[in-house]
Amino acid sequence: MKIAVLIPCYNEALTIEKVVHGVKKEVPEADIYVFDNNSKDGTADIAKKAGALVYSENRQGKGNVVRTMFRLIEADVYVMIDGDDTYPIEEIQKLIQPIAENEADMCIGDRLTKGDYDAENTRKFHSFGNWLVKNLINKLFSADLKDIMSGYRSFSKSFIKNTPILSDGFEIETEITLFSLHHKLRIVEVPISFRERPEGSVSKLNTITDGAKVILTIFKLYKDYKPLSLFTTVSTLIMVFGIVIGIPVIVEFIETGLVPKFPSAILATGCMILSAIGFTIGVILDTITKNQRQQFEILHKNFSDKPIIPPRLN
Repeated sequence: MKIAVLIPCYNEALTIEKVVHGVKKEVPEADIYVFDNNSKDGTADIAKKAGALVYSENRQGKGNVVRTMFRLIEADVYVMIDGDDTYPIEEIQKLIQPIAENEADMCIGDRLTKGDYDAENTRKFHSFGNWLVKNLINKLFSADLKDIMSGYRSFSKSFIKNTPILSDGFEIETEITLFSLHHKLRIVEVPISFRERPEGSVSKLNTITDGAKVILTIFKLYKDYKPLSLFTTVSTLIMVFGIVIGIPVIVEFIETGLVPKFPSAILATGCMILSAIGFTIGVILDTITKNQRQQFEILHKNFSDKPIIPPRLN
């Protein structure tokens, strides 16, 4: 079984050597790939000297790096870990096991359950962002995930080769998580430890701008994955507004036989028409979405090297 450890990097000269050596110690049989994203501090050279296979990705952004990694690397089990030494390499086998034993399509290293993230993280607004994204996704997609934003993950080959990557930046974890939920792929979470970056190492994540991109990505994918729910909600609100505007017009017409509030009548009629159109659009898009899911299921089954067999119960 071929294991590939994928490390996206941007200016991680302070920590990348430790990460590569840690992976070599814990998983000596693995191929270690460092994808450098225009680092200015010699990250690529340090990684190469440490024994990693180094590639470069000139398009800036973690999403661009992950897209290239997924496209180029061939393996049976993939592990993705950041190069900032915040994730425990000594717990990497926890993430490899569910994929190697065919129990999951994606395994997420859950930083939040143990409480280390809240204790170690010095940027408290990050904690709030994680909480907001987690609860928003769980509510919209009827899920119960503990850590949506973790960058410590493992994947099966079929997941890697069948998952489209559209994001450019740090919203990549949100995108692949929602893709997995939508297509009902097997997700396993394993609690892991977390430590803050060492002194001198700087996070590249901007809480405000990257957080806004994550929230926008959630609503974009909600529109793509659950169009009937979205358009039904919008159509209902428009219909209710039309009813509120139209009831006085109807009552006055019944009492007097006249329609003096002609603009209100036109507005109410327009709202009812828009509501019907919006609901129809939702039904059409929902049909398209279901057809896409069926096509993915066929592609996923045809790609798999071996059938998905649930683990036996002892």
